[in-house]
Amino acid sequence: MLNYITWDISPEIFSLGLLHIRWYGLLWACAILSAWTVVKKCFKHEDCPEEWGDKLFIYGTVGLIIGARLGHCLFYGADGDFWYYYKNPFEILKVWEGGLSSHGGAFGLLIAMYLYNKNVTQKGYIWILDRLVIGVAIGGALIRLGNLMNSEIYGGETTLPWGFIFVRNGEILPKHPTQIYEILYCLITFAVCMWLYWKKEAYRKRGLIFGIFLIGIFLSRFLLEFIKNDQEAFEANMLLNMGQLLSLPFIVWGFLLIFNALRKK
Repeated sequence: MLNYITWDISPEIFSLGLLHIRWYGLLWACAILSAWTVVKKCFKHEDCPEEWGDKLFIYGTVGLIIGARLGHCLFYGADGDFWYYYKNPFEILKVWEGGLSSHGGAFGLLIAMYLYNKNVTQKGYIWILDRLVIGVAIGGALIRLGNLMNSEIYGGETTLPWGFIFVRNGEILPKHPTQIYEILYCLITFAVCMWLYWKKEAYRKRGLIFGIFLIGIFLSRFLLEFIKNDQEAFEANMLLNMGQLLSLPFIVWGFLLIFNALRKK
């Protein structure tokens, strides 16, 4: 039996002149389309206007990408230099060079859905989030697969047989493939939320599905950070790293939503 897995996958699918197609970008696109497809099925199930789905795609995509990029610039900076992007604002636009934050994407989606509810559905902020997060969970799994293809955001050393040696990064010892762990908790959260929606009609208890999503994703992320390598050098001396600090508000919000949904008849 292997004691480790050698991982040396190219992040680039193919190139054609100046055009470079990478796994990360493709999987981000698949994540957005998958999430949109799932939510559209929910809308159809509840006889919502068809145009709601089309407008959701626009609001959600713009909010997610802008939020993910700005989140990286604000929360992580350039090697811990939080003033770098203030001094070089055009660097923020260079999304193709990498640097997208999942927490930033979450904040961007929350703002976008506030505007979407106000301008389109007008059925309540939590109403749209109860449905949106089902798709977001499966989208999150695809984005983490993109991180794996990039050989980035992995954990510390491990002796477990599924440890990965990330050759492209010059690693010679097996590391925790935390990207795969994150894919798994995203898929589990997706399955639970789908079951609650389609089998238990939990969308009738406003906030329940959204709350369970927050716990499934952000509590898992909080715990997993203990075995992940720091993303930036400035996190080395922190009791809780940036990912954990940003997860805490979502965890608290999730418990409050679940408690509030269950206490109502």
